[in-house]
Amino acid sequence: MFAQEDRLSGAYLGIAIAALAVGGLMGLFQALDHAGLSVYADIYPWIRSYYHGLTIHGVLLVLVWTTFFICGFLTFITTRAYNRPLASSRLSLGAFWVMVVGLLLAAWPLLTNDATVMFTFYPPLNAHPAFYIGLTLVVVGTWLVTLNLVLTYRAWRAEHPGERTPLAAFMALVTFVMWTIASLGVAVEMLFLTIPMSLGLLGTTDPLLARTLFWFTGHPIVYFWLLPAYVSWYTLVPRQAGGRLFSDPMARTAFILFLLLSTPVGLHHQFTDPGISPNWKLVHAFVTFAVFFPSLLTFFNVVASLEDAGRARGGTGCLGWIMRLPWGDPSVVAQLLAMILFAFGGISGLVNASYEVNLAVHNTAWVVGHFHLTVGAAVTLTYMGVTYWLVPLLSGRRLWSRLLAQVQPWLWFVGMAIFSNALHRLGLLDMPRRTQIGLALYVLPEWKEILPLVAVGGVIMFVSGVIYVLNIALTALRAPAQAAAPVEFATAVAGPDQSSALLDRWRPWLAVAAIFVVIAYGPVLVDLLVNTPLNVPAKRVW
Repeated sequence: MFAQEDRLSGAYLGIAIAALAVGGLMGLFQALDHAGLSVYADIYPWIRSYYHGLTIHGVLLVLVWTTFFICGFLTFITTRAYNRPLASSRLSLGAFWVMVVGLLLAAWPLLTNDATVMFTFYPPLNAHPAFYIGLTLVVVGTWLVTLNLVLTYRAWRAEHPGERTPLAAFMALVTFVMWTIASLGVAVEMLFLTIPMSLGLLGTTDPLLARTLFWFTGHPIVYFWLLPAYVSWYTLVPRQAGGRLFSDPMARTAFILFLLLSTPVGLHHQFTDPGISPNWKLVHAFVTFAVFFPSLLTFFNVVASLEDAGRARGGTGCLGWIMRLPWGDPSVVAQLLAMILFAFGGISGLVNASYEVNLAVHNTAWVVGHFHLTVGAAVTLTYMGVTYWLVPLLSGRRLWSRLLAQVQPWLWFVGMAIFSNALHRLGLLDMPRRTQIGLALYVLPEWKEILPLVAVGGVIMFVSGVIYVLNIALTALRAPAQAAAPVEFATAVAGPDQSSALLDRWRPWLAVAAIFVVIAYGPVLVDLLVNTPLNVPAKRVW
């Protein structure tokens, strides 16, 4: 019934894990460089510089690993939740190949040092046109995935009038709809600024306008990464742990809030940028704090669900249920550790969002520490945990080594704790980000005491990553065959019938989301378009 969708999901995951492997190697080089151990000259001419490696690391892990995993995982989840194939097999294949062609186009200049502009690709830095065109095709591919999910929802709805959308499918669709809205910013930047600039059709550009369009997408993409992790935390982990989801209505409410509030937050990345009214920056700061609220709902709901599981397994007392959770299950333990690290990432994120406190850490290593606690811990560890059951299911083979799968998340957890803590401390000591500190002439004595810890944490994570990639590859290729187990979603203490029917109506929420975006970005973008001159020449600095 799901043969094509499962093959497609497997192909997406294969590309994602390959990107994780290459990007993780670049991450090791970055971490070693912080300790003064530069390896770039030794592997020349493959990696030309620290910044070449940093760009590969960022693009492959932030954009490719996440996006391809999400498309594969949520395609799989949607078909199982509806118990029906996708509405259009041709559209699903078309979306996949558009993304693959885009990835290959972008990879060519990326690997050959013709696109060393880092994953944010801020103008006036200028890359080869294939880089921008390729990334644009990847985004277009995700829009086609969204269209297919919408068509699948409509087909299911026609057969099930009046029923609540299955929670996992509802969350998957919210994720892609939110992303489609948010990705319009970077699409406009690509089509009207960066691609014409790279082709020589636009001789000059404006960094402020480009940065504003980028961050229209740049912060919502964090929720594009996180919401699939939440899908697993809400709908799968409680069942894997032996319990029930605490509240289905609360989960739906949280996702609707993410749909409404994820996009009008980008200006908190631009608190130090001139040319944008501080009043609008403050508005975005308030909305950034507001979007923290659905994360708090998620925290409460997921922890309550885990407590239900722990007590069902015999846990007693205030905290005794924690030890009763299935810590020997690689999938569960990876996601539990991801949740712990994400709690600290959320706390550091509140500092970034603060209108005044942000100035103490803006563009310092603190931001790198925070970023790795989100995409490098909450997202990546969760995705790893998901693949520990999903890859065996898709391949029809058992997990190659359960022992390695049990050890690997703990190694990642310890490495990330050391790595991110060191970067947060260095940020508080004003060490800049996006800088080859290993060769800098201004390294302060207090930095030198902490920088080796960045390398220690990075090496531990790299070892963990190698174990993970090898275990998954051997699972898919060499492990003994086994019958595929059915996917079982968590039942809820408070079920879907207790939620308001309004949560299942799309038009009001899409209208409100559009209004919020227009209010938060309309005046800012109109002012920039009217008053900002395109007078900065494009540059290549490598």
